[in-house]
Amino acid sequence: MQNRITKLFNIQYPIVQGGMIWVSGWKLASAVSNAGGLGLIGAGSMYPEVLREHIQKCKKATDKPFGVNVPMLYPDIEKIMDIIVEEGVKIVFTSAGNPKTWTSFLKEKGITVAHVVSSVKFALKAEAAGVDAVVCEGFEAGGHNGREETTTFTLIPMVKEQVKIAVIAAGGIGSGRGMLAAMVLGADGVQIGSRFAATVESSAHDNFKKTIVDVKDGGTQLTLKELAPVRLVKNKFYQEIQELYQQGPSVEQLKELLGRARAKRGMFEGNLDDGELEIGQVAGLIHEIKPAKEVLEAIVEEYQQVKKEQLF
Repeated sequence: MQNRITKLFNIQYPIVQGGMIWVSGWKLASAVSNAGGLGLIGAGSMYPEVLREHIQKCKKATDKPFGVNVPMLYPDIEKIMDIIVEEGVKIVFTSAGNPKTWTSFLKEKGITVAHVVSSVKFALKAEAAGVDAVVCEGFEAGGHNGREETTTFTLIPMVKEQVKIAVIAAGGIGSGRGMLAAMVLGADGVQIGSRFAATVESSAHDNFKKTIVDVKDGGTQLTLKELAPVRLVKNKFYQEIQELYQQGPSVEQLKELLGRARAKRGMFEGNLDDGELEIGQVAGLIHEIKPAKEVLEAIVEEYQQVKKEQLF
């Protein structure tokens, strides 16, 4: 299954595991990399020294390529980037910020850079900043999301029409069929988050993993657009947000309700009532918690089978 993404990252399959906060530690990243995909450590929920520990453990657990996802809104971004360089990480996915800020710094160190975008405009900016690939994320995706609400199905071909660099599709992909659909639309590879959140190696709390399996269609919604749009499971905390919206709240009131460490409480500590539970719409297609290797193998097998049947 060799193409420009497998060559770019030196991996077997053009499948990237999303670097999700509180979910993507070294265990998940190394398991996906060992299975032939590209595992990503999610730095967004890690203090700098915690990230260093995860990188070191990942290096011991796999001899295959892996990367780190860095949301650029992170307060200790300089320390994070220094650790990435010091530890010899060769692949970085940046998100939630201007790709111009860090791309040249990383490229000068010989690091391959991908940037997450939600629109054609930002894809073009990322290309101009010198990134090697863009991850085009439709608003089906879990967690923090684009304000444009453009779906993966429309975003991929629109971006593909405009950029020359590699395009990775994300948002709503959790199966081989979904992967094939993305590739037919012009993607060179896929990034999968939610499906890998519900794996044995995911660092998410078991309560959250079980919730992912239980989510049906319509069980998540994009909200808090005044702060940063985020797709959440409709739990008690989500209902509190909706009740506050009935009062026409200020940004300060929304921030006060959100508070601190709300995602950690839900996804990592397993508080299903008061925690922020971030997951994509594709959760409605996730029916069991399995090892990451089995998930990846099933995606590849289904992709190849359906491709053969459809004679693509």
